[in-house]
Amino acid sequence: MCWNDLGSGLLDPAMLCWGLKRAALTRGVRIHEDTAVTGVARSGAGVAIRTPLGAVHAKQIVLATNAYPPLLKRLRAWVLPIYDHVLVTEPLNASQLADIGWSENQGMTDSGNQFHYYRRTPDDRILWGGYDAVYYFGNKTDAAREQRDRSHQLLARQFFETFPQLRGLRFTHRWAGLIDSTSRFTPLIGTALDGRMAYSVGYTGLGVAASRFGARTALDLLAGRDTERTRLGLVRKKPMRFPSEPLRYPTVQFTRAALAREDRTGKRGLWLRTLDHFGVGFNS
Repeated sequence: MCWNDLGSGLLDPAMLCWGLKRAALTRGVRIHEDTAVTGVARSGAGVAIRTPLGAVHAKQIVLATNAYPPLLKRLRAWVLPIYDHVLVTEPLNASQLADIGWSENQGMTDSGNQFHYYRRTPDDRILWGGYDAVYYFGNKTDAAREQRDRSHQLLARQFFETFPQLRGLRFTHRWAGLIDSTSRFTPLIGTALDGRMAYSVGYTGLGVAASRFGARTALDLLAGRDTERTRLGLVRKKPMRFPSEPLRYPTVQFTRAALAREDRTGKRGLWLRTLDHFGVGFNS
């Protein structure tokens, strides 16, 4: 195991979002939750954002829909919605914690292509997730896909392979979250509608760390500023597009199988080496 205590940290993403909300409200931002946006179009010198209740007009907008169906349809070619599954155990007692030797609150992960990440919670549970990154045909995203027995049962088996001394421990929570992945594992940032819209999507599970960078870069682009961020290659050059359906789904499944085979054998294989050559990837 590699231990790294420099240049990284852990935070609660929900606490971060609640804090950002408080900060935004104190600066006069109005938040309209549960209001679906059905379309975006040019309107005079600005943009009209259509909703079932009417339209909102703005000079410029930032699109940050992540893995959900984008209002700018062209983004579908670059962003792959993937469901990442998670389990949480019941609280461990002092003896169980001593058995596994996890005395501090380090964040841990293993190093396979299909990897797990695990955390201790403040009440001594273990959050265990990752590995089985699931893509559904046609970029399907809906709440019903957040519960997948096959993936959660696989995670449970792998948990007890990692922590055999905890056999019999129960899982009290399970869910899945959407990850928006690009083919190069870095965000897709750019503009549309003649510079009236900026977008930043495709965080590949790294949204907490990367979203501030994406937001600042999107604002730079809307303002027409030439900055160190806007000059970066990952902003100026788009990643390779994913194939359209019906080729997208089998290509993803074939790649997942190749990654699993490398995890078992240690051999990269022709298909993965070819993807490496073109700067294309996929993992959990």
